[in-house]
Amino acid sequence: MAAHESRTPRTMLDKIWDRHAILAMHGRTLLYADLNLVHEGSRHAFAAIGQEGLAVRRPDRTAAFADHYVPTAGRPRIADATVAEIVALLADNARRHGILHLGMDDPRQGIVHVAAPELGLSLPGMLLVCADSHVATHGALAALTKPIGASELRHVLATQTVWQSKPRAMRIVVDGALAPGVGAKDLVLHLIGRIGANGAIGHAVEYAGAAVRALGMDGRFTLCNMSIEMGAASGFVAPDDTTLGYIDGRPYAPRGEAWDRAVTDWRRLPTDDGAGFDRELALSAADIAPTVTWGTSPEDAAPIDARVPDPVPIADPARRGRVERGLAYMGLKPGTPLASIAVDRVFIGSCTNARLDDLRAAAAIVEGRRAVVPSWVVPGSKLVKQQAEAEGLDRIFIAAGMEWRDPGCSMCVGVNGDLMAAGQRCAATSNRNFEGRQGPGARTHLMSPAMAAAAAVTGRLSDVRTLVRGRT
Repeated sequence: MAAHESRTPRTMLDKIWDRHAILAMHGRTLLYADLNLVHEGSRHAFAAIGQEGLAVRRPDRTAAFADHYVPTAGRPRIADATVAEIVALLADNARRHGILHLGMDDPRQGIVHVAAPELGLSLPGMLLVCADSHVATHGALAALTKPIGASELRHVLATQTVWQSKPRAMRIVVDGALAPGVGAKDLVLHLIGRIGANGAIGHAVEYAGAAVRALGMDGRFTLCNMSIEMGAASGFVAPDDTTLGYIDGRPYAPRGEAWDRAVTDWRRLPTDDGAGFDRELALSAADIAPTVTWGTSPEDAAPIDARVPDPVPIADPARRGRVERGLAYMGLKPGTPLASIAVDRVFIGSCTNARLDDLRAAAAIVEGRRAVVPSWVVPGSKLVKQQAEAEGLDRIFIAAGMEWRDPGCSMCVGVNGDLMAAGQRCAATSNRNFEGRQGPGARTHLMSPAMAAAAAVTGRLSDVRTLVRGRT
């Protein structure tokens, strides 16, 4: 045990926080950042340090990913000159400062929250920052994460440190086993629907319990990714054999004696017996069904066999007004069965659900069937795409009439031009269903990859369990 580590029972949050604390002032702590992940949106911060004559403090602790603006079809050409300039500027900044750059022509390119873990850049016990709210994804590897803005990114680039107020510790325990047809996306949508979009605000959430432990790493990434959608500062899962098995052998992971030392250290990270949490919540996995959203917030989630809610009985006027506005935007009437809502298109991708297990789950549903609405499948990285093609998943999607595209954020946020028309309704595996998220006036329903695949072959929101019966 290190000299600075106390014998008092501590949470995983306490352990990682204490390892990175440099000094505390006025209720905030200056923390050392092990890894800073940047993408095309970092251009303003790079410009700021350039104007001040500063260099990147630790280029070896910074990595740049082209993901938000890159096209997912028609490569290498970028049709929009402004977008092409933004993508090129990331490459220029990375080259100027000696930063690892995974650009559009790199065989490892992908969405930052997919590609960084699969390369072994994200590791247990790290403090990891990114100017992207879904950096919480890396908490699946027992990393403490911090989403930062442009001014904070400037500070990190120049100093490799970040100021933060320590969040409160929250533990969410999910006991039991998820039923067939129910996965990590259903779990997290169910959870957000239960506690609300602000339900974990000010907390770092540790996920625990048998159902969480049973998830593979891809499922854990999904779970942690959407922690921000319940207001959490970060979310993480304690490292175990599943975590170590995922990391072992990855390009930037420790090797040899360094691996042995790292594993010994990582096994000390889980919360000590007897450590206290500021808040705890328990769920039963048996209560979770395939889940979809009906409104304009991830908290507007319900089981697929439910109906669109009626806002009239809602006592809180603010909540009632928000639901009314959401239903008006989505073009839905109270009492409508969710499983009767027709969709115009399907999007399977994003940093939430574009990994190999996600694509396998979707392919298992569409195999031998035909998509009846336009459907895109966008892998999270070139390595995921390569692995999927080696397994023949691309051929399954293409045979079903779905479009197999190149990696990128794509229609999750739409800044690369992958958008829907106003009024169109999309079954999406994204993390957000805000107004205009997939294009002005576009309507988004969040769900799992298997549920999105079910929507593709039926043309409506559908209970995936009805499609898997007889196939198991």
